[in-house]
Amino acid sequence: MNTTPVVQTVEEIDARVLKGKRVLITGTTGFVGKVVLEKLIRDVPEIGEIVLVIRANRKHGDARQRFYQEIATSSIFNRLRSADEAAFLQFCETRIQFITGEITEAKLGLTDGAFNTLGRSLDLIINSAASVNFREALDQAISINTNSLNEIIALSRLAGDCPVVQVSTCYVHGFHSGLINESNHRPAGQWIPRAPQGYFEVESVLADLQAKIAAVKLEQRDPILLEEALIELGVRESHRYGWNDTYTFTKWMGEQVLLKAMQGKALTILRPSIVESTLSEPAAGWLEGVKVADAVILAYAREKVTLFPGKPGAVIDIIPVDLVANAILLAGMEALALKPGHRIYQVCSSSSNPLKIHQVIDYVQEEAHENYHLYDRLFYRKPQRRFVMIPRLAFHLTMVSGFYLAKAGSKIAGLLAGKSGHSKALDNLETTLKLSLVFSFYTSPNYIFSNERLLELSRRASPEALSRFPVRADSYDWRHYLRKIHVPGLNQYALKPRRKRSESSAEEGDERVVSGEPEKTAHGPV
Repeated sequence: MNTTPVVQTVEEIDARVLKGKRVLITGTTGFVGKVVLEKLIRDVPEIGEIVLVIRANRKHGDARQRFYQEIATSSIFNRLRSADEAAFLQFCETRIQFITGEITEAKLGLTDGAFNTLGRSLDLIINSAASVNFREALDQAISINTNSLNEIIALSRLAGDCPVVQVSTCYVHGFHSGLINESNHRPAGQWIPRAPQGYFEVESVLADLQAKIAAVKLEQRDPILLEEALIELGVRESHRYGWNDTYTFTKWMGEQVLLKAMQGKALTILRPSIVESTLSEPAAGWLEGVKVADAVILAYAREKVTLFPGKPGAVIDIIPVDLVANAILLAGMEALALKPGHRIYQVCSSSSNPLKIHQVIDYVQEEAHENYHLYDRLFYRKPQRRFVMIPRLAFHLTMVSGFYLAKAGSKIAGLLAGKSGHSKALDNLETTLKLSLVFSFYTSPNYIFSNERLLELSRRASPEALSRFPVRADSYDWRHYLRKIHVPGLNQYALKPRRKRSESSAEEGDERVVSGEPEKTAHGPV
């Protein structure tokens, strides 16, 4: 472990504390992880070494190969490449260590010797690995979002209790309403015992969930039906304990595992809200994949959804991903510079720069009607109908009954005509219902996230650190961001060029999201 003394005065929290340090990052195949990595390479040249844990896959047999083929080729690194491609590649070769490992396996799947060697050399761990699928099978969600943290804890202990920055989510608040502070939240549903130290005892909960998972696996042998059963089990148990979905429930349990095991140690939990395209760095509007808000925007652009459940006057919390990356790194600097302790920060916008849902709709529709022709990957033509939101109860009463009536009518008509009975209108209804099932909780918010502690952290940073790692969400205008940064970025970075109809009627990944089936990003946060 690097033993260079660190600055202890709070006024001097700065990137200098990273000089010569060895920082491990997980989740760099994901959205936030890539932005954190790019920022470290570009703005912290004094860093000693970056250690990346990357799992192998069917295409790439080890971490190094996967990094160069899937991560280093990402457009997030275009700025570094255009400035000095040789220097970028030289940094990758000399200052990055690649560890082929799987966070859900004991010791990351490494030998005892390799795991011990890795842990003893670390100065800081940034864990951004996660399953962000809201409807993940419960066993997988627990494995990735909760149990894998035991390996992070073990690494930290091997490194002499080096600081851990855990990337979580603001939505661990569950079904609580009102002002949501930067604190450890109790369950909004089924009671779970709380220790005097402040964490919740989740061991018995996890044991009960594992028993229920085992029972489902014994009962259902068909792989497709088994996954569906485990998804439904996850949703049901999440609701019982007070969370909307399996993702937020298992992330909350992961927080409790860390808070218990790292008593008296340096732990920072960093909670972003809905993470979207970059505000400015390394390029305005950079985005990878279709995120929470974008699934609905894309469905509207493809004219599959025009009616959706939600509260138009409610405040939705969206945060640009570069501000999230800056907050992660600033929190890491603080953890290295100060005495051990537990800190929770929320990277959010709703308390300092509130954005109402109807504003998102209005701004996107304004851009669509005025400039749809500029975004050929997003809009196939000028949208013909407006996007309308109605209360959740009214939506489900009308749309669910309407869908089943339309489905029955189409089936009868199809039988009479000797056809399949499917229609575009029926498909669009089904898409709307699927999207509402996944996202309606986030379009009907009755909460505001506070970020007072994060703002206080930024006030304690040095002027240089504050200028290089801004975290304030009140420095930009939402109309400009959505119309001139986010929509262009969604078109340019997240969506692939439209294929000719002879090749494919739609890009496969885009169509999966539009149809209400969110992509499974196995190791990257929201």
